[in-house]
This record gives sequence, C-alpha cells and structure tokens, in this order.
Amino acid sequence: MTHGLKEKGLTEFLINGDIDEINKLIQFIHPADILMAIRQYEGSKIDLFQKLSPNVIADIIDEADDEEKYDLLLIHSQIIQKKIINEMSSDELVDLLESVSENEAKSIMIKMNKEDVDEVKELLTYPADSAGGIMATEFISVKESMTIGDTLIYLQKEAPEAETSYYIYVVDENDILKGVISLRDIVISSFDVKVFDIMNNNAMTIPVDMDREEVGHIFEKYGFLIMPVVNEDMQILGIVTADDIIEILSDEHTEDLYRLAGLKEDEKVAGSLKSAINSRLPWLFVNLITAILAAATVGFFEGTIQKVVALATFMPIVAGMGGNAGTQTLTIIIRSIALGEIDSKNSKKILLKEFGVGLCTGLAVGAAVAFLGYLWESNIVFGIVIGASMVLNMVAATISGFAVPVILKKMDIDPALASAVFVTTVTDVLGFFFFLGLATLFLPFLL
Repeated sequence: MTHGLKEKGLTEFLINGDIDEINKLIQFIHPADILMAIRQYEGSKIDLFQKLSPNVIADIIDEADDEEKYDLLLIHSQIIQKKIINEMSSDELVDLLESVSENEAKSIMIKMNKEDVDEVKELLTYPADSAGGIMATEFISVKESMTIGDTLIYLQKEAPEAETSYYIYVVDENDILKGVISLRDIVISSFDVKVFDIMNNNAMTIPVDMDREEVGHIFEKYGFLIMPVVNEDMQILGIVTADDIIEILSDEHTEDLYRLAGLKEDEKVAGSLKSAINSRLPWLFVNLITAILAAATVGFFEGTIQKVVALATFMPIVAGMGGNAGTQTLTIIIRSIALGEIDSKNSKKILLKEFGVGLCTGLAVGAAVAFLGYLWESNIVFGIVIGASMVLNMVAATISGFAVPVILKKMDIDPALASAVFVTTVTDVLGFFFFLGLATLFLPFLL
C-alpha cells in the first residue's frame, strides 16, 4: 500500500488524493516523510496540509527542526492552529515554545486550554537540558489497591490521551511511585487480581534534575523504551520516552562534532553566508593566535634553521604526527567523558595507558622517521634528533589529549568546545621546541 504511494508520489497524493483515501492511508505514512515532501514542495505549503487532520499535522510539526516548527504552525488559520496545539503533547509544546520569541510564545499559549498552560508553565521551570525539561506529563498511573478489572476500565478512558500505554505506573494515595506494570501483565491477569500483587516494585527512575545526556546514557545502557521521572519524594512527575532520547543523543553527538571543529551546532549547510561567517570566524582567530605561538617558537630557533636548512623540511612532520596522535586520544577521551566512562577511580589508569600508547607509537614512528632523516642527510645524529623529538612530541600529545578535556570538564567547560585548540597548540609548540631545541643542542654534529 505504501509502495503504491511512493510510486504515485506523496506530494501528488496529498494534493489530489480523495480526503477519505488520505485519512485511510495516512496512518501508514511516517510524519518525517510528509515533512520531507513539504520541504521539497515549491508551491504553497497549505496545499499539502489542507486534507490532513490536526493530530497528523501536530506529529509533522514535532518532527520539524526547532526553527521550522512555528513557521509550519503559522501556515494554518487561527482555528486550525488551536486544534493542532491541543493535539500536541506537553513535551512537544515545550519544544515549540522554547523555539520562538516571547511574543510568539504568548500567542501560542492563548490558543491552549488552561490545563495544558499550567502543565507547560511547570515544565518550562525546569532547565531545558534536564530530565524535567524533556519529560512529558501524559502518562498513566493507577493506584496499587485497584484490581485488573478496574485498571482495564480506566485504561479505556485514559490511554488515548497518554504518550504511551505500554507501561503503567503504580502509585499510592500520595502519588508516590511504588512500581510498574506492563500492559502484557494486565491483559493476561484475572480481573479480580490486585495491581499490587503483580507489579514490579523495582522500577528504575530518573531524578527530575538529571542532565538529559546522562538520561540518554541510561537508556543506551539498559535499552528501555520509557522511564519515569520523579522528584525527591519519589512522586512521579512525567515520563521520558526512547524516541526523545534518540533525538537528544543525535543532537549531542552533532554538537560535539561541530564543537571539535570550532563550529556552532546550529549552523546548517543551507544557512546564510552571514551565519556561517559568524559561526566560523571567531575560532579561526583563536587558531590564528595558536599558530602565532608556534611561529614564535620557530622564530626563536631561526639561527639554527639557517645553519641546517633540512630542519625546515622535517618540522611539519614532527608537529603533524603529534597533532594526529593528540587528536586520536582527544576523540576517545571526549567520547568517554560524554558516556560517563571516566571517573576519579580509573582516570590514573587511563592516563598511564595513554602514556604507554604515546610512548610505543612514538618509538615506532620515531624509528621510521629517524631512518628517513639519516637517509635524507646522511647524518646519523640528524636521524636521532628527529626520531627523539618525534617520541617526545607523541608522548606529550597523548598526555595532553587526555589531560586537557579532563581538566576542562572539572572546570565545567565543555571539553568538546575548547580541547582541540589547546591540544593543537601543545603539539605544535612542543613539537617545534623538541625538534629545534635538540637540533640546537647537537648543532655541532649536524654541520
């Protein structure tokens, strides 16, 4: 059925299809596919929306990037906007409100019912990067004293409004979380069985103030589809679902990748020239400063280079190999910090391992480049100088690749944002210093 739609063309189907046929088949089309068709359509966007129900449009807006959400909402009339907004879950509304200006947020909240406004205002009090900032409040909870029969009747009423109904949380009279029960266990149990008797009372929870990246690591570790968010008193406040976590982890990985390159994470390939320049230019100036430091180091040994011109040929090799070694260690350490794999207990062991890696790889590469230097200049001392400087720089590179992000993390600075600049500076400056310093020390043997 969906294969036929692809052949016909989704855009043509949404514009020219019969409204009854669209409503029948739309459940088989993912909102992300519809969003892609909307993005690619060059005509009036409303043409693709006019036959879709408000709940489908709400799902499409939820799939959109933050900067797209409000624009997609504005395509519709005020009446339809209100219907769309009332179909959105609390976490989706928070995402929408956080992506717009204060005046635009007010215009959205006017169209929301009072209950949704109260829920969203409460959610907005939590930091955006915390579990509270990403949770949804549409969850199902039942009292531990209820029977399975009572629960089934309750589910028929409440499940359509919930974010997910696969897991039902069990609470006491004070809404304190006592356990969790799966929909499967409910279906296969007798009507007169008490919920308390079949619930799992070891439900894992997420503190409301936990960082969202740490929440993502818990989902990754245990493979959960959904987890409850609780306060200090173990009252359940909301839930986090796996689809939210996938998006969060993707955003975090993209952010780290961009920051390692000295880019702002919101830069898009189709963005404006001005935004691209504003994103890249500041870090290019930072890199310029580090390059000047390296150049100053070289300038300090200008007399040595004038006497042994071959040194200039091999300088980029020493600095470049050190940079590569530092980047390798840096990438692994930043990723390990993000996953919570480095702590005070194992940091010393990891540092010693990286030192060993730097020493062994430095000896191997140093031996190769020493032999090359000997062949190049027919001078064994020249080969020893470049080989020894290679070993020293690669050891320094791996140590800095470990130490810089760890220190920045302790200073509450994102390691992905600044580590690369510092490590590059270390490998360039020390690489030139080791090579040219040793060359100066053994200069009589190089002439």
